[in-house]
Amino acid sequence: MSSGHRLRDVEQQRPLLDEEEEATRNSQSEAKHLWFIQDGCGRVCAFITWFLVFFADFVVTFVMLLPSRSFWYAVVNGVVFNSLALLALASHLRTMLTDPGAVPKGNATKKYMESLQLKPGEVVYKCPKCCSIKPERAHHCSICKRCIRKMDHHCPWVNNCVGEKNQRFFVLFTMYIAMISSHALALCGYQFITCIRVQWRECSDFSPPVTMMLMIFLCMEGLLFFTFTAVMFCTQLHSICNDETEIERLKNEKPTWERQTRWAGLRSVFGGRPSLLWISPFAGLKLSTFLPKHARRGGTAFSV
Repeated sequence: MSSGHRLRDVEQQRPLLDEEEEATRNSQSEAKHLWFIQDGCGRVCAFITWFLVFFADFVVTFVMLLPSRSFWYAVVNGVVFNSLALLALASHLRTMLTDPGAVPKGNATKKYMESLQLKPGEVVYKCPKCCSIKPERAHHCSICKRCIRKMDHHCPWVNNCVGEKNQRFFVLFTMYIAMISSHALALCGYQFITCIRVQWRECSDFSPPVTMMLMIFLCMEGLLFFTFTAVMFCTQLHSICNDETEIERLKNEKPTWERQTRWAGLRSVFGGRPSLLWISPFAGLKLSTFLPKHARRGGTAFSV
C-alpha cells in the first residue's frame, strides 16, 4: 500500500491482516453457504411470527369458514386468506435466509487494499469489530456481527438485518401480513354479526365461549399486527423513495452519495420494470441456496 493511501478505523486503530490470516478466514467462509443468524431472541421471535400466522389461519378456516352455510363464501375467502398467508410466510423465509448484503469478514488485508487501486490521498474506512473495509453506506450490526451494505435496521421478527439484498422481501412480508390482518378483522366483524343474529346457534362447530375467546384473540392479533406492519410498510416505501435508510435518518447523516429518484429507488430494490414479479417472494428463488451444504470436514454449516 503506497504512503499516499490512508486507512481509518471507525473506532480504534488496528493493523491490516497478514496473508496467512486472510487465507484462514477465507477457508472458513467458504464452508458457509446458508445465511442464518444464530441469535436466540431472533429464533424465538421468528417462531412466534409463524405460530401467530398459523393460529390466525386455524381460527379463520375452522371457526369461521368451514361452519359457514355459504359454500362460495367459505371457498373464496379460504383461498384468498391462505394464499396471502403463504405469500407472507414465503416472504418471511426469504427475508430471514437471504444475505442482507454482508461485507466479507477480515478483508482489510494488504493484498485487498492493493487490489482497490486507490488514488493518492483517498481514504477508506475499516471496521474495528469485523476487521473489514466498510463500503459507503455500510453499518456494523452487533447481532449479525457483520457490516451490512445499506443497512436499514435489524429486525428480530425476521431474525436478520434488513439491507441491500433482502429489503424487497421485508417490504413484501409487511405488506402481506397487513393484508391478512385486515382480512381477518373483516371476517371477524362479519362473523360476530352473523353469530349475534342466530344467537350463537349453528354459528361454529365450537362452543360459544370457545368461539368468542378465539375470535377475540384473533381480533387483538389482527389489530396489533395490522398497525405494526402497515406502519413498517409505509416507512420502508418512504425510505426507498427518498434513498435513505432508517439508520441514516436517525443518525441524521448528510448524504455523500448521489440520491436516486423515487422511480430509480423502487427499481433498484424490486428489480427491473414493474411486473407481477415485484410482489412475488418466489422470484429468483434457487432451491440450492436454501439447502444446507456440508463442509469439507463434515457437518452442516451456517453463516452467522
